[in-house]
Amino acid sequence: MRKIISATIVWAMMFLVLFLNITAEAAGNKPLVGVAWRGDTSETFEAACKAIEAAGGTPVVLDQVRSADLEYTADGKIIGYKDENGALTLEGGKLVRCNTWQNSNVQMAIGKLGAVVFPGGQDISPSLYYTPQPVLSKEGFNAERDVSDYLLMSYCLEKDIPILAICRGMQMLAVVSGADLIQDIPDYMAGLGKNYKYEHRNEPNEQGYRDFAFHDVIVTEKNSVLAQLTKRNIISNVPSWHHQAVKSIDGTRLKTTGISKTNGTDIIEAVERPDKTFVLGLQYHPEIAVVRHLDENSIVYFKAIVNLAKENSSEVI
Repeated sequence: MRKIISATIVWAMMFLVLFLNITAEAAGNKPLVGVAWRGDTSETFEAACKAIEAAGGTPVVLDQVRSADLEYTADGKIIGYKDENGALTLEGGKLVRCNTWQNSNVQMAIGKLGAVVFPGGQDISPSLYYTPQPVLSKEGFNAERDVSDYLLMSYCLEKDIPILAICRGMQMLAVVSGADLIQDIPDYMAGLGKNYKYEHRNEPNEQGYRDFAFHDVIVTEKNSVLAQLTKRNIISNVPSWHHQAVKSIDGTRLKTTGISKTNGTDIIEAVERPDKTFVLGLQYHPEIAVVRHLDENSIVYFKAIVNLAKENSSEVI
């Protein structure tokens, strides 16, 4: 009886070891890609994670990055330093901009991850702009996420950690780099005396549902990362959902590599940092194209960031 029990234990242990080896081998091919913290979820946030998985990676949602210059509640809410709209106040913005990531927990939050995706989301507090502005559009802010993204973005840029920044993520890349934003495209177009047909975000239907708009993007630089990935001069029918945009990158290290034409006005659709290994900002939503199976090309952005994560990180599951 003892021999039978011992043999059973041995076989069970051998099976367990074999199973663990197979699992480890299969999982070992999945690089870990950081996803900037949000604190809640959304369609685009979930789609970004699914697109990373579709590209062969494993998304890792990072912890909230907090500034030691601000005070937080136990659950991560900023105490004070927020206005009636939920945006970061001028004083709070100055503390974050001036002290940047050095006085935060960003190194603990990112660990040894080799690449980070910044998904879309709420408007960015204008107090974080290089030249702070008053709040002109009140569609919703998340001051905690603004601080977290700003600190993480500045850290990644300084340490040359590859970045894929989508929609809000691209706008945060622009803000951290010192660019100007358009707070509301409809107001901006009206100020130019031009009609706007909501090419960048559909108006809500009768039920209140607002879906993505679709438009083309013109690739403006032949030797850009955007051109190399897409191998196109025009990227057709990109999913678009934004009412803000990068206005000007003058005086920054950013380079515009994609635009769209909106009633004769250029809207910046892609920016890059040529001085870095891989920093690509996209105003549109390739993750939506991936999860909705709209085309076979949008996965290239995520395959690129997954491959860079594999090269730059020693941490794999």
